[in-house]
Parts: sequence; structure tokens; C-alpha cells
Amino acid sequence: MKRLAVNGDQAIALSWKQINPDVCASYPITPQTIIVEAFSDYVADGEVDTEYVCSESEHSSMSICIGASAAGARAVTATASAGLAFMWEMLYIAASMRLPVVMTVANRALSGPINIHCDHSDAMGARDSGWVQLFAENVQEAYDNSIMSFRIAEHMDVRLPVMNCLDGFIVTHAIESLTPMTDEQVKKFVGEYKAVHPLLDTKEPHAFGPFDMPEYYYEHKYQQAMAMNNVLPVIKEVSQEFEKVTGRHYDFIETYRTEDADYVAIAMGSTAGTMKAVVDDLRKEGHKVGCIKLRVFRPFPYQDVAKATEGKKAVAVMDRAISFGASGPLFADIRSAEFENRIHPRTVNYVYGLGGRDVGVEDLKTVFKQLESGSAKTINYLGVKQ
Repeated sequence: MKRLAVNGDQAIALSWKQINPDVCASYPITPQTIIVEAFSDYVADGEVDTEYVCSESEHSSMSICIGASAAGARAVTATASAGLAFMWEMLYIAASMRLPVVMTVANRALSGPINIHCDHSDAMGARDSGWVQLFAENVQEAYDNSIMSFRIAEHMDVRLPVMNCLDGFIVTHAIESLTPMTDEQVKKFVGEYKAVHPLLDTKEPHAFGPFDMPEYYYEHKYQQAMAMNNVLPVIKEVSQEFEKVTGRHYDFIETYRTEDADYVAIAMGSTAGTMKAVVDDLRKEGHKVGCIKLRVFRPFPYQDVAKATEGKKAVAVMDRAISFGASGPLFADIRSAEFENRIHPRTVNYVYGLGGRDVGVEDLKTVFKQLESGSAKTINYLGVKQ
């Protein structure tokens, strides 16, 4: 299929069109709105036969997806920021019921004060809800992650919901070059949906979400944990199949010029792309630096991170979210992973870009220079006005 010039939201809507899910329930919220607007056009034009429900709230959207998935349908939705927060209760229910709902999150700051621009506070707040979480660097990766999300969620070793995250405005509204798969390729890759114990199967009835006494609740949480442990091998398998079809390679993390680097920075989302340009600039000046993009945040790829940071002199962890009274969410996991290594590099945290605060090349060069000089504090606030 020929290359297209589209933004990230349009790319997600295109992936849904090619997949043709059974049910889409949504409530529009900036910067996610273009996704459901574009997809509703596909529905209205008869290009898909999806049952599209414009619900009265995000809580209702996820409730509808849960009901549809439990009934035996392939269900999708999208949201951002306060919309994700409004779903909070239902996020846990979707995961605990082992329903393979796929949701795109256009990452946006949480109130207050109200802010419609990018940071990762919405997805970070949901990191313990039991959803698989993928982060995209650009429009192409957002599209590719969307297609792979269905295979991951619906795999019989997983059966968990997947959250496909892309940076609000930076990726959702940026027009970039996209090389999509053909409709036939997508349909063959994703396959027909196979419901497991659907509620509408009257010959073999099952209960979903009954009251769980202490005698069983713990075991059900354990089963969720074991399913999450199965996710990384499934992501690896799905990514390898995807590469055979498209030629595009994805892994849990992406290392860039780290082999001989003494100083490394780690980021998720669109910042990883800027970080690569910064590494190239500093390499020309003789600095031994590299960067790591974390693509899979839940489940966290501890062993891969440990291997990638082994032997480094210092590591900077970039958090586009703040955890009040503690370090950034990503920082805590990175430091934990490094304890797999015999020698631990000095690892520092940079909170940055909150509420859409722009972070440019010079800002990120400062990070590496502070790493090299040893002047970075344990927790740093990059670009904040003093």
C-alpha cells in the first residue's frame, strides 16, 4: 500500500477500519477526538460494519466495551487524560475479567489546573490496573502498535486488555509519513476473533464479575499476574511475525548507539526520537553517549533494561509524569531493574515536559552534560522556571 501523510489519530482510525472490530464505544476528548470522529465516518460510509456507540461518558464507554467483550465481541475504544481517569473503576474490571479490549490513549496531562497537552500522567496512573501498556514514538509506530495490540490481547496465553499510548498533539496531531499494511494483510495478521466463554452462549453459561470472597480473590489476582508474565514472550512472537509481513522490527526496548556508550538516557514516546538526534550531535563532538527507548512499559522488561544499562557510568531516566513525594514512575522501575547487574551505574531522574512543556535538543543535551560532569541530582526538574 502506498505511503500516506496522516496524523497519529488518523493512523489509529485507519488501523481500526482495517481490523473492522465488532463494537466501538467512545466519548470524544482532546486530543483523542480525531480517532473516533474519523472512525465514525468509516462506520457512516459503510466501510466497516462495527456497532458504533457514542456514549454519555468515558465510564460508560469502558462499561459498554466490557459488556460487548464479555458477550463475545471484539471491542475497541480510545480516550485521554480525565477520560481515562473517569474509567478508573472499569479499567480494573476489564483486566480482572480477562477481557481483551484494546484502547488507544492519547497521552494528556491530568487536572488541575486543566491542561489539554501532553504528558504521561494519565497512563502512569493506570499502570497497576492490569492492562498491557505500549508506547509509540511516532505515527508509524502508533499504527503498528494498534494492529499488534489485538494479537497480543487475544492470545490464549494472555487474554488481557491492551493500552496503546501515543503522545497527545506531538504524535496524535503531527502529520507524518505512514506506510500502512494492505487491508488483506491486516485481516490475515489479526485473524478472526475467537470469543472465550461468551455470555451469550446459553449452552455453556458462565458468570462474569461475581462477588469474590477471600477464599478465591487472591487466586484470581495470582492468575492475572501469571497471565501478565506471559505477555513478553507473546509480544516477542507477535513482533517477529509482524516483521515478516512489514519488514519493521520492534522489541521491548530499542537501544541507540549504546554499545560503547558511557552515558545513557532512557525515554518513552516521542522524546525518544529527539533523544536520538541529540546523541548523534554529541557523538560528533566526541561524547560517548547513547539512548534507550522503552516501548513496553507493562509488563516491565526488567532483564532487557538490566542488560542495556550494564557497564554504563551513569544513566538518566526521563519521566514525563510526576509522582509526588517519590521519584518518577519510570525511574523506580529502571533502578529496580539495574539491581540485576553486579555493578550499578549512577542513575538519576529527570521529570520533564509536564503539561506539554516543550523539551528541545538543547534541553536534552543538558541532561547528558550533567551526567558526564556528575552534577545531576537524584531527582531533577528539566526546564522548570525557577
